[in-house]
Amino acid sequence: MRIIFMGTPDFAVVSLNALLQAGEEVVAVVTTPDKPAGRGQKMHESAVKKYAVKQGIPVLQPEKLRNPDFIATLRSYQADLQVVVAFRMLPEIVWNMPPLGTINVHASLLPQYRGAAPINHAIIQGETHTGVTTFLLQHEIDTGNVLFSQKVEIGEEDTAGVLHDKLMVVGAEVLLKTIQAMGSTNLHPVPQAEIETTELKKAPKIFKEDCKILWDQPTNDVYNQIRGLSPYPAAYTELNGRMLKIFETKKGQPVDKDPGTYTTDGKTFLSFATQDGSLLITSLQLEGKKRMQIEEFLRGYRLD
Repeated sequence: MRIIFMGTPDFAVVSLNALLQAGEEVVAVVTTPDKPAGRGQKMHESAVKKYAVKQGIPVLQPEKLRNPDFIATLRSYQADLQVVVAFRMLPEIVWNMPPLGTINVHASLLPQYRGAAPINHAIIQGETHTGVTTFLLQHEIDTGNVLFSQKVEIGEEDTAGVLHDKLMVVGAEVLLKTIQAMGSTNLHPVPQAEIETTELKKAPKIFKEDCKILWDQPTNDVYNQIRGLSPYPAAYTELNGRMLKIFETKKGQPVDKDPGTYTTDGKTFLSFATQDGSLLITSLQLEGKKRMQIEEFLRGYRLD
């Protein structure tokens, strides 16, 4: 099959690499335009573009996916199938173009956690497992017929970064399985409405206000919020008037202090009281500083 691959971050690169290693014919890659980034505002290329260029694959970087020139170029590749991994929402004129349709790789067990941030929300909600699903795109986002899925366990201490890397590998495996089943009797698309589930949980885009830590919540809820937002965009609180991002914690003992009150020996530990316990901070970043382990932070910052 002639395949056009669409994606942007490292998560997508692993799937693209898997397709090439399996001998699939990727005729072009679609990714985001280069953008200025960093202090020097140098032009930044997406991870998918960097990889595709090294492999000699043509790269398309449309500003607008409905641009007539882009549509004409896309059609000229005469793809049988399109694959989407961590890319933007596609208009129907794009996803409905190839005869076999467009496959999307989603980092959850659909229909649960439809949306832009399924990895983060699964951990924030305290799930013990999630997974990867391949499905055919249709009009409403993340609602297409399911092709294959695979369950992935979430460890008690897994952060969003750790889970991201697990799902990145599994996603490539499930995608290959899906591609190899295309056009065969082994592929049986299942409408999501037919998949048994309890209450549907969503995974909308995360904003800054979602990252603020509310210490008056139960310890488990705060613990899950912190690891579900680590390393990016990161949960935060305030420390002496400055933003303090918190990346890793350990559950501590209940303390006789108001929620949000911190305790420290100034050398080895810093803990914050919660509604029913406390959390020991192990990795953090004070506004204007680099990320540090707690001992390094306390050596250079005096706390009352």
